[in-house]
Amino acid sequence: MTRAARISAILFCILGTAACSLPRGAGMSREVLASSGDENAPFQVVRVSHDNINALRAWPDTSGSDGHGWLPAGQGSSSGLIRTGDLITLRIWDNSETPLLSGPAAPDASITGLQVTSGGAVFVPYVGEVRVAGLTAAAARARVEKALTEFVASPQVQLSVTPGRQNAVNVVSGVGKPGQYPLLDRNSTVLAVLSEAGGVSPSLNNPVLRLIRGRNTYEIRTDRLFSEASFDALVTGGDRIIVEEDARFFTALGASGQETSVTFPRDDVSVMEAMTLIGGLNDARADPKGVLVLREYTPDQLSFDEAGPQKTEAVFVFDLTSADGLFAARKFPIYPGDTVLSTESPVASVRTIFGLLGSLVGISNNLN
Repeated sequence: MTRAARISAILFCILGTAACSLPRGAGMSREVLASSGDENAPFQVVRVSHDNINALRAWPDTSGSDGHGWLPAGQGSSSGLIRTGDLITLRIWDNSETPLLSGPAAPDASITGLQVTSGGAVFVPYVGEVRVAGLTAAAARARVEKALTEFVASPQVQLSVTPGRQNAVNVVSGVGKPGQYPLLDRNSTVLAVLSEAGGVSPSLNNPVLRLIRGRNTYEIRTDRLFSEASFDALVTGGDRIIVEEDARFFTALGASGQETSVTFPRDDVSVMEAMTLIGGLNDARADPKGVLVLREYTPDQLSFDEAGPQKTEAVFVFDLTSADGLFAARKFPIYPGDTVLSTESPVASVRTIFGLLGSLVGISNNLN
């Protein structure tokens, strides 16, 4: 046997031994799902198609969002309401010969810095406490004026309000000028407050606005808020607004254009959109019949029938070589924390082997 023949024989043996363990960027679909037929497998495999896509879309949302969606726009009154903590200023005219609240030379008296108490009242000299919380400035003026008639002949009252903390909105972060912004009426909206606060910071990537009201949190992406007038909701005293980058992401692995964590560019992302975000499938390596979405459910989200997941770990399988699979991928939602795995094609390994064989032939010819 010639030297070239011996070298070729040795290399062919090495190739035969290594062919089953060639280095790959991801497993093949049959490898990843190898134990799916075992009823004791820790995960559930679901092949997504036109027949089950609507039922799967009704499965629990695993995003873990504590938000309550968003508030509808509305029309409020042009007058504000007095609330606890507001400061009241009174100017009282007394036309009697011996005015109680002012000296003989001054027909009026000003009383400033009257803070509305937790009980909703302010203290007016001679009258005592007068409840004004929940009233407009005009209604509060009339109430104070009526209370004074017992002590002052034909009093005339002017009342002005400086909004306090409970009649203001706190813009916490993500804007040009964070701070507390008083509400002058009941027709103030989210966009109006953002404008006063200097707008959304341009340095934020995919900003999300969260409005905290009491124990509830509402959220919306700012591009969606800016796109339609119906999203410009009214704000109320005590609201807190936080603008920050959207931290939601999914992970891309395997034979795709990139392997990375991908942030959500919009509220909802489908499997098809996720594929475009990661640069599609690698033409030389990927198996378009084996695009997998790995998702985890909490135990309380499990179902005893097909109306929901039966196991906490689920693998959704998509075949992107058929119209059925493509339309299913357009409708199936990606949730934060999902992993999109593009499995390797068996053909890729065959291609690699043939490439190595070609190299061997070239070496053998050179030796001869």
